[in-house]
Amino acid sequence: MATNTAATIFLVDDEPIQNEMLKDYLAVRFNYNYQLFDNGEVALSSMNQNPAIVILDYHLNAHKPDAKNGVQILAAIKDQYPSTEVIMMSGQDKIQVAVDSMKYGAYDYIVKGETAFNRMGNTIKRINELGEAKFAYEASKKSIRFLIIAMVCVIILSVVLLLNGYRL
Repeated sequence: MATNTAATIFLVDDEPIQNEMLKDYLAVRFNYNYQLFDNGEVALSSMNQNPAIVILDYHLNAHKPDAKNGVQILAAIKDQYPSTEVIMMSGQDKIQVAVDSMKYGAYDYIVKGETAFNRMGNTIKRINELGEAKFAYEASKKSIRFLIIAMVCVIILSVVLLLNGYRL
C-alpha cells in the first residue's frame, strides 16, 4: 500500500462552502493533503499532525458563539508551533485585524473577495519557494562543514607526515 507523503494544509473557516471551494481551488494547483475545520479550537487540538500551512478565517463563531477568533488561534499556533506558516483569510478589511494578524506571526493577510483565491495561490507558492530556499541553505551549510573538516584533516595529515620526515 502506497503512502501519501505530501504535507498538510489546514483550512479553518466556519463557512463549509468557503472551505470546500478553497480546497478545490488549491488541490488542483498544489500537492498537499487538506483537512477542513469549522472552528479554531478543533484545528488547534489537531496541530500535533504538524501541518505545513494553516489558513485561518478571522470570524470563527458562526457555529459556536464563544469560539476564539482567528487572531487568538493564530497566536496559540505560533506560540506552540512557530515553524508552521499561518495565512489569515477573512472578510474583515479592517486594518487593525490585519496588523494584529501580522503582529502575531501571520505569513500574509488576505481579504476575501474576487482575487482572494488567486492571491492565496501566490502566497502558497512563495511559502513553497521559501521552504526550498531554506532546504538548499541547510544543505549548503552541511556541505561547507564537510569541506572544512576534510581540509583540516588534510592539513593535519600533511603536518604529521612532514614532522615524521615524509616529503610531500
